[in-house]
Amino acid sequence: MKAIYALFIFCLFSQLQAQTIKNFNLKDTQNTTHSYEGLKGAKLTVIDFWATWCKPCVKAIPELNIIYDQFKDKGVSFIGINCDGPRSVAKVGPMSKSLQIKYPVVLDMDATVKTQLNLSAFPTLILIDQKGKIVWIHEGFVSGDEKEIIAQIEKYCNEK
Repeated sequence: MKAIYALFIFCLFSQLQAQTIKNFNLKDTQNTTHSYEGLKGAKLTVIDFWATWCKPCVKAIPELNIIYDQFKDKGVSFIGINCDGPRSVAKVGPMSKSLQIKYPVVLDMDATVKTQLNLSAFPTLILIDQKGKIVWIHEGFVSGDEKEIIAQIEKYCNEK
């Protein structure tokens, strides 16, 4: 039974990693619309799907700020996609400020992008290459995960 479950998870991630991201248009907390095409990086795009109520998300964001600073001038863009619903979306702006998020944060209140990508866990971090292909996915966050995130960004930045 465990082997079947493991195979299912492997197939699910393989399918997701074979996906390409579609352009999306989402608003930020100031009601300004941003497109994926306008926010993506020249080499790589890192998207963090998060929610205000998610403790691992809140733990990950300061580390993502550090990683953002390390790679922002190397063709890597970061996008935070908040997935809070309409009832808690008012918390996103103040939380973004208190966490001092340095990269753009947009709102996916109706879970359109999250659903298109078949994501279910928070936080979920995805890396997208310049062709729009999802090359790496990471669910959850515990201390030490930042090292793996950095390693994956470096790996895909250095590919030709």
